[in-house]
Amino acid sequence: MRVNVVSDVHGNAKDLARAGDGADALVCLGDLVLFLDYADHSRGIFPDLFGVENADLIVELRTARRFDEARDLGRRLWGELRQDRDSAIESAVRRQYAELFAAFPTPTYATYGNVDIPALWPEYARPGTTVLDGERVEIGGRTFGFVGGGLRTPMRTPYEISDEEYAAKIEAIGEVDVLCSHIPPEVPELTYDTVARRFERGSHALLDAIRRTRPRYALFGHIHQPLVDRMRIGATECVNVGHFASTGRPWALEW
Repeated sequence: MRVNVVSDVHGNAKDLARAGDGADALVCLGDLVLFLDYADHSRGIFPDLFGVENADLIVELRTARRFDEARDLGRRLWGELRQDRDSAIESAVRRQYAELFAAFPTPTYATYGNVDIPALWPEYARPGTTVLDGERVEIGGRTFGFVGGGLRTPMRTPYEISDEEYAAKIEAIGEVDVLCSHIPPEVPELTYDTVARRFERGSHALLDAIRRTRPRYALFGHIHQPLVDRMRIGATECVNVGHFASTGRPWALEW
């Protein structure tokens, strides 16, 4: 049995269409939407609306953790746009989702990332794509649990929830063989991004669940350039499956 796993797709529909090759199933850990490419500031919803120079500036501010200034810039740009903010974003996200969901192979098991908009997924998930969040499913005789979204941060991305709500979803899953989430457990080596030079938010509840229930694997993404992409916590192999947007390669789990 082989399951290919991807995360942080961020608009890479071309490689997503091949991500299930050679596998019995594909697992996607979220972040389908590309709002702004930090490596190529010309790509994404933000530069399409406001231009590359403004994309350069907002990346500079966010990277320097000058979040108040970044939000002020965002408010000014949205105020000058001759279009309602929500409708502009939704239209752009819908175009991306139409292409990305069409690229999913059958079967695909997917959960949300922090930049995704869960309310839109039912419109685009075709037969053969199963969306799970705080739920579990059996794949090839192993139980997979899925926890979507991220925790609240100054970035205020679309699907950030409270620590309590996130922990409740983990509790609902219970004991599984493979624990799948978008964000990593709260371990410094797994949450530090070496390019952004900052710690991102991981989940204490995930870490507690790993120690308590001892799944065989804990799979996640979110950190694009992690200090460590794989480590063992007790009996559990914790794996950052990679930044699919840039690599175009899935991570494979075989048994």
